[in-house]
Amino acid sequence: MRKLVVACLMCLLSWTVLSAAEWQWSVEMKGCVSKETGRPQEAFLWIPPTCERVKAVMVGQQNMSEETLFHLPAFREAMERLGVALIWIAPELNQAWDVSTGVQQVFDTMLSDLAEVSGYGELVSVPIVPMGHSAQATFPWNFAAWNPERTLAVISLHGDAPRTNLTGYGCANLEWGRTRNIDGIPGLMIEGEYEWWEARVNPALAFRMMYPASCISFLCDTGRGHFDLADETAEYIALFIQKAMACRLDKVSGKLKPVDVRQGWLASRWSPMEGKRPDPAPYPAYQGDPHDAFWYFDEEMATLTEARYRKHRGKRMQYIGIRQEGELVEYDPKAHVRLSVPFRPKADGVTFHLQACFTDSTRKALTDAHAEGDIRIDCVCGPVRKVNDTTFVLSFNRIGMDNPKRSGSVTLVASHPGGKTYKGTVQELVMNVPLRLTEGERQSILFPSLDDVRRGTESVVLGAKSDRGLSIHYYIKEGPAEVEGNILRFTPIPPRAKFPIKVTVVAWQYGIAGKIQAAEPVERSFYIYQ
Repeated sequence: MRKLVVACLMCLLSWTVLSAAEWQWSVEMKGCVSKETGRPQEAFLWIPPTCERVKAVMVGQQNMSEETLFHLPAFREAMERLGVALIWIAPELNQAWDVSTGVQQVFDTMLSDLAEVSGYGELVSVPIVPMGHSAQATFPWNFAAWNPERTLAVISLHGDAPRTNLTGYGCANLEWGRTRNIDGIPGLMIEGEYEWWEARVNPALAFRMMYPASCISFLCDTGRGHFDLADETAEYIALFIQKAMACRLDKVSGKLKPVDVRQGWLASRWSPMEGKRPDPAPYPAYQGDPHDAFWYFDEEMATLTEARYRKHRGKRMQYIGIRQEGELVEYDPKAHVRLSVPFRPKADGVTFHLQACFTDSTRKALTDAHAEGDIRIDCVCGPVRKVNDTTFVLSFNRIGMDNPKRSGSVTLVASHPGGKTYKGTVQELVMNVPLRLTEGERQSILFPSLDDVRRGTESVVLGAKSDRGLSIHYYIKEGPAEVEGNILRFTPIPPRAKFPIKVTVVAWQYGIAGKIQAAEPVERSFYIYQ
């Protein structure tokens, strides 16, 4: 089974389709209002297209790399093989998972609503994998603490320890109380090598000692940073979920069994100080210091972790810079994101070009001291679509054009895997895009209504027009469909889907800076009937 998961991950991993991945259903969340938008959050559901029955659901809130992981085609293929659905909540719902706010009731109602609209009624009771990145990295542990009977596994990506004093969101963590714990629930904390901070990993080791029945795994994401998601890291997460399902899901009842920590393996924590490491071993036979080790499901996971650590050990550093219009972008070592790139579109108002290059450690001069091979630039989050490693297009998506925090922020990452002499390296960059162009001639979109269709229809031609003659762009907010140009193509419909299925498509036109204003987006919905 592991070979099947790995094969699908390695053959199709790509970040170029960030804005194209479909979410077949969405619901407006009841009993909450987003501080970002002043409106209720929305929950988007993806059911694997061949899924007869959902076995588990992975849940993430909008931040950064949650979106990246959930949209990776190969990760979705892995989840399809496992029968795992995905739910993405946007904007974020609750960073701490503070149940005193009523967030648990909001969440449970959301599951009921998604079960009703999709036809997959088991969503209200299947095991859950909470996943969060950075500012959302504490939420998965707290979710598990308040939902131990339903939590299959925990994924904290770049990444917090359970009960950490250094929450990703920067405020006080929740107090679990004397009796609450996550014993028997496998949890994975990931911290990038280039974001390394001992104060973040130490609470995870302390938690293991305080709760000896806890199953806390740790991966140092060697050769990587804070904002990125490596292909091999996505593969590792998929395998972790696969192992959790194999260990915990009762095949008859579908209920969860606790993991016996003593049946797993131990392996020493990663350290930036290189030296001889104790060999990983079964829990009772481990010869290293157990206070300085983490738990793993089995020999395969422990060995895979050690292989990640060996891959970059003892190699030289290499550095990446970004050129825009032939000039190196200034590097700011004190900034949260070290490279801030201005938005300089071409004549169409949406296309822009960037070029990654190798530099010296100052990021001020080019260098030949680097590994062979090309640097790739990939999308992390925000309204952007990758055409190739130098060409990108502003591409608004289901989060809309008016969220002041999200709609105008693009995050990209340049990366190189390294080689025999040089370590892998990454360089994140951020680009702020004006939310709305308000100068110049006004612009409006005429978007005729769309007729309902029958199941089996292959495509629909979209006919929106700008009264200024500019090209119209589209995105699918919800529904089993993707859009390319002005052609909406339907994607496979899960076998137990409830009909009719709503499809919502949005037409938008960004305008031309100083000449034509952005148009108000126009939304059209129609239904697919059986």
